[in-house]
Amino acid sequence: MSKQLGFLHNSEKCVGCRGCEMACKNEYQIDATPRWRQVFQLREEDFSLPTRMFFSMGCNHCAHPECLRVCPVEAYTKREDGIVIQNHDRCIGCQMCVMACPYDRPQFNPIQKKAEKCNLCYQRIDQGQKPACVAACITGALELVEINDALDQRVGVLKTLPGLPSPKITEPSIRFIGPKQGKQIRRD
Repeated sequence: MSKQLGFLHNSEKCVGCRGCEMACKNEYQIDATPRWRQVFQLREEDFSLPTRMFFSMGCNHCAHPECLRVCPVEAYTKREDGIVIQNHDRCIGCQMCVMACPYDRPQFNPIQKKAEKCNLCYQRIDQGQKPACVAACITGALELVEINDALDQRVGVLKTLPGLPSPKITEPSIRFIGPKQGKQIRRD
């Protein structure tokens, strides 16, 4: 593999507007139930400076994707740029990928009776465009990046956030800039 594309999410910039979620739904006209990208609120008790902070997560296009490993019909493939593609036509709805993913990213569509997930807007990337979720982020909190050692060595870049599964399981292609840590100053 020549490179690994993924996401960098900056929780200091994210306002929880869910614009990334809506952009994904609009781009692919997804049914109401599955949400390929979701915005979650970070638990305040996990940080020493309590504040409302959010993070956005779609498929993590893992270096070692469990969805690809367990799929009995080989509906998943991994491109040279690291993007994990799901061939929806091959899916038989067994939900093995749904159960195997530690991040709950493939989701079962009860209407179509198949699993589905984010394909990182590979069609847009192939045309030189940003993924729909990244293009829609009004604060610039969500970026498409190459996951590499240089990124991992940047000050403030984290491989995980409290409450997420260990990145050692699948080596997800998402990095975070987490909330600032410190003591809350009370102003009376």
